[in-house]
Amino acid sequence: MDIDDYHDQLQRDAHFLCSDQRMDTELVDRLVLQLNRIYPQILSDKEAQGFRKLSVPTKTRLADLLKHLHGKGEEACHEFYRGLHIHAEDVYTSLPTRVIQREMADQKLSSTVAIHQERFVLNNRGPMFFLSCFSFAVGIAILYYYGEGDTLRSTGPFLPCSAAKFSKGAKDVFICYSEVGKRKKGGR
Repeated sequence: MDIDDYHDQLQRDAHFLCSDQRMDTELVDRLVLQLNRIYPQILSDKEAQGFRKLSVPTKTRLADLLKHLHGKGEEACHEFYRGLHIHAEDVYTSLPTRVIQREMADQKLSSTVAIHQERFVLNNRGPMFFLSCFSFAVGIAILYYYGEGDTLRSTGPFLPCSAAKFSKGAKDVFICYSEVGKRKKGGR
């Protein structure tokens, strides 16, 4: 439903407005006066007097007013909704078309939030997983840069044993590194 299509909204909300007890004589008169004073092209003085006759029941006057505004077009319907929002926000927010728009907006918001959460969650393992991966990478870097020297000579037998709980790829790297280290030490 297009939010700017007040003409269709008024047609859908007309039954609700005519049956709602909050649409009393005073509220209908305020709406008629606002439309007449601010937008005389929508509701002339003569038309406003007709819609304010107390001898005619309020529900009948309201139904006639809604038909009149519907016949005047989109701008007239929009101004009616604006006046209703100003004078009776509780009625305005409980209109069937407004309830549907809120539900649609809530659905879009909840689906957007779900999409954004899925997009930015890299893993659900927490900070300890990150720290262990970072420590692993730092350990590999240290072994790579300092493993050829005399300071870490005892790491050769340790590497294949320490790879026991790692994935296949990590085991292969450790074992390959330890074998290359053995060959280098043996070749000296």
